[in-house]
Amino acid sequence: MRRKLAFLLGILAGATLVGVLRRSRPQLALDPRADELRRKLAASRGGSPAAAPPPAPPSPPAVPPTVEETRRQVHERGRAAAEEMRRSEPPSAGG
Repeated sequence: MRRKLAFLLGILAGATLVGVLRRSRPQLALDPRADELRRKLAASRGGSPAAAPPPAPPSPPAVPPTVEETRRQVHERGRAAAEEMRRSEPPSAGG
């Protein structure tokens, strides 16, 4: 009997959670004031919305460096950091 009650309560809690999540999702409706704001922005820039330049095309994705290039860069940075630490290290008095 307890298993059935726990199962039913679990289903009820799940259904409630789904309902809450569905209601809390933002609506993707466009704001009707957006066009007016675009016109005002274009006017403040000294142009019309139709004369605004089109957005730039996306740049091609950068080619990721190879493992060897990455390894070389990491070693170079490490060597430079070690050299910088050696130069900024005060001479030891015991030496």
